[in-house]
Amino acid sequence: MGFVLLAVAIAAEVAATTAMKYSEGFTRLWPSLVTVAGYVVSFALLARALRTVQIGAAYAIWAGVGTAAVAVLGTVLFGEGLSAVKVAGILMIIGGVVVLNLGGAAH
Repeated sequence: MGFVLLAVAIAAEVAATTAMKYSEGFTRLWPSLVTVAGYVVSFALLARALRTVQIGAAYAIWAGVGTAAVAVLGTVLFGEGLSAVKVAGILMIIGGVVVLNLGGAAH
């Protein structure tokens, strides 16, 4: 259940960050409200996920997947360039998350 909550937390964070771009510096009401609500939901669900998911793994997944997803959405929705360096960065983020999870804590 913790990883399901974490996945929804990531989706909420990505939605909030995307809405922030549409808020135009918090000058547009609805995207601004979506931004605030998305971050509140994201942090609440992340906190709930931490009941069963190790903090290092949870945060690495939350931050890494969120960062990679926002980078991809920047390309798709906002026409931001996707250079080889950007792709390499996204792959390194994903690799780092995998390595952190493979290293899991001993019980």
